Amino acid sequence: MGIRKAKLTDVEHLQRLINGFAEEGLMLARSRHMLCEHIREFMVYEREGEILGVGALHILWDDLAEIRALAIDKEYQSQGLGRMLVNTLLEEANELGVPNIFTLTYQAGFFTRCGFKLVNKEDLPQKVWQECIYCVKFPNCDENAMILNLDQ
Repeated sequence: MGIRKAKLTDVEHLQRLINGFAEEGLMLARSRHMLCEHIREFMVYEREGEILGVGALHILWDDLAEIRALAIDKEYQSQGLGRMLVNTLLEEANELGVPNIFTLTYQAGFFTRCGFKLVNKEDLPQKVWQECIYCVKFPNCDENAMILNLDQ
């Protein structure tokens, strides 16, 4: 099937995929409520009725959005699914007119290959940290902050 917008019927699958990585300390866990409330932000990669990947584009301001909750089923990693999801989310940001996309990640190499550049977390606006209080690592975040400017 490929990439499509997430539906409310996907929430259980999204939560299982995302929270599996969260249990390993690799990303922020997402509650069922959060996923339902923000379902319009999410894209999924589906093959033969099975959701193999997920990612979201969260708009923070008229010139800034975040790619978040990017997760690919472990059995399907290194097959280009993450890159396809990121490219789809970047296309959506471009269509919306959002020039700057950032991410907080442990996968700096992957995002570098997608065109993102490392930046100091302190250089990002405070608005970026609104969900960090829910993280078990707060306030000692060890993720990499990365940004991509679509206008360049």
